[in-house]
Amino acid sequence: MTPTLDFIKFSSKTQQNPSALIVTLHGWGANAQDVASLLPYLNLPDYEFLLPNAPYPYPYSPTGRAWYDLQEENMYEGLTESRQMLIDWLQSLESVTGVPLSRTILSGFSQGGAMTLDVGLNLPLAGLVVMSGYLHPGVEKLKHSSFPPTLIMHGRQDQVVPLPAAIKAKTVAESLGVAVDYHEFDMGHEISPEMLGVLRSFVVNTIG
Repeated sequence: MTPTLDFIKFSSKTQQNPSALIVTLHGWGANAQDVASLLPYLNLPDYEFLLPNAPYPYPYSPTGRAWYDLQEENMYEGLTESRQMLIDWLQSLESVTGVPLSRTILSGFSQGGAMTLDVGLNLPLAGLVVMSGYLHPGVEKLKHSSFPPTLIMHGRQDQVVPLPAAIKAKTVAESLGVAVDYHEFDMGHEISPEMLGVLRSFVVNTIG
């Protein structure tokens, strides 16, 4: 296992030094390249995007990656290591990019959305975006004085991560004191143009 995460970088098209960072975590079995195909639809040329690959191989495809195991017999195996690796990597970004965590948005889809909530609620980030995600066990026990504002988006017809997972994430986050912006869409387990439009608005309003 590598000591850090490899990632793809897309620099700001308008500024030599980015005003803010957006980090996006892919889902189980996907990879950073899959996420990269969505960036043109976001229309955020002032931002730098960092798309890390999860550290573990995906058991069913040579190109897929995983943040931890989701097979029933090994559920959550590797989560502790992935969590620490992601935290260390995020905390190293300011020295590389010059952009502090307070101007960094952490986002993720599905398993990446679960990692976003898990790690993001423990760091002084500008905001979190959870797309078709869910809660890891233990998140409800967090005790901090403040949390990043969090956008949660989910499809009502999602059969991979059913809608009650999003409702639970919203309820638990709000009980911790997180400012939650919650949206449901008529779709399945996917990222839609409508969802990307809401994400863009959240980023612009959060970063200012």
